[in-house]
Formats: sequence, C-alpha cells, structure tokens
Amino acid sequence: MSVKHPVIAVTGSSGAGTTTVKRAFEHIFIRQKITPLVVEGDSYHSLDRAAFKEAVAKAEGEGNNNFSHFGPDANHFDKLAETFKSYGESGKCQRRYYIHSDEESVHHSSRLNDGTTYAPGQFTPWEDITEDTDVLFYEGLHGLAKTEADDVAQHVDLGVGVVPIVNLEWIQKIFRDNAERGYDAEVIVDTILRRMPDYVNHITPQFSRTDINFQRISTVDTSNPFIARDIPTPDESFIVIRFRDPKKFGVDFPMLLNMIDHS
Repeated sequence: MSVKHPVIAVTGSSGAGTTTVKRAFEHIFIRQKITPLVVEGDSYHSLDRAAFKEAVAKAEGEGNNNFSHFGPDANHFDKLAETFKSYGESGKCQRRYYIHSDEESVHHSSRLNDGTTYAPGQFTPWEDITEDTDVLFYEGLHGLAKTEADDVAQHVDLGVGVVPIVNLEWIQKIFRDNAERGYDAEVIVDTILRRMPDYVNHITPQFSRTDINFQRISTVDTSNPFIARDIPTPDESFIVIRFRDPKKFGVDFPMLLNMIDHS
C-alpha cells in the first residue's frame, strides 16, 4: 500500500462497464491536475490472440471446455502483482500494450519504431516507465485477483468494482461484442458458458475485496438476456453503491446523498 505512489484498480467482468468508469476517472484526473499512469488489464494476458485460440483448442481436445481469459492459466497474475508493488514502492514499473485494432497497430508500430509491425491480437514489448506520474490507474478483469500463488489485491490502495447484475452484464456483453467485434450471438453465448467456472472462482470474489462497488440494477425485464433487443437505459436502472469500510475514506453519506439526484 502506498501513500506517495497510490494504485487505483477498477475491475469488472467483460461487458460490465469498466470503460465508462475509466472515462469518469479521466475527467477527475484532469480536473484535479493529476498525471496518471494508465495500465490496461488486457496487457497482462499470457497469450496473444493466436496462441489463445491454440490453447483453447488443445484444452478442448483434452476434455477441458472451460479454458478462458478469466482464469490464471491465461494471465500473468504474478507480473500484475509485481507491477503494482513496484509502482507503490518507487513510482516506476514496466508496461506493455495489447493491440486491439488496426488503429492501435499503426500507432504503436510507429511509436516504437523498432522495425516490427505489431498486428491486432499481439502484444508490444515490455517497456520501463521512466516519466513521473502521480498515480497508477488500472482498468481490467483482475485488479484485485488473488490465488494461492499470487495476491494482486494486497498492493491496491483503492479498489473499485463495476458489477451489473449478471443478466444485465450479459446483455451488455452481447451487444458490445456484436456491435464492436462482429461476433454473432451463438459465439458470444459459447464464450460466456466457457468462462463460467473462472468467472465464479476468479472474477466475482474480487468484489468482496474492493473498497467501492457500483452495481447497476435494471428496473425492466432482463430475465432472458439472450433474446433482449436493447440494453436498459439509465432511466430504466438504478445503482447500488457499496463502501466496504466507510471510515477508511471518511465517507460523508449525507453529502453524497445531496449530490446525487433522487438518491
């Protein structure tokens, strides 16, 4: 834990809405003149896109239909813990990027200028962070992960969970993966089913370790998320905000209630 070099981790499942929370923090950083070091959770996967597909096929051939990005076998929990620990102690660490798109491929290939074209689905090399920053900001799947071998959560100063009710989370994932990645509904549902054991064992336990959870609950029928035509709007939802230890941050509930309309 660090006062001089704090670590903030925003964590949530795929499609939960962590990117929206990330944007909110970006506005806070600008307003407060804070310089963040942004670390992306996808960069701590242990397999690039091609290698992951091979690993899934191999696992299925061995009778394991549940190999997924949610579990420790497909991630560097040890490297993530070391990143948080190193930053907390010195304000320095290493970082790399996972290439999501052609646009990111052009940007990072040009930025690194090492003769390599980094294609979507690949990682950039690990780089030493030398610039001065005020806070490390992580957004991804495993910001408060913990296994017998690795404890990422112990190095986090502020943990934020983004946790829609599960049906709403699935609706958001189905719509996102279809609109942004072109996956059809059958493929997305297969992915959800394959991830389920790791979801139960490695995603949801994190939300008992977070300092604050934002849980979105819809007020319309989402009982069958696989046939839903639309994502419930903000007007069709409400948010439960839970503080694990209000005294830790001196939470002023009356002030917060006054700040949030209709709370």
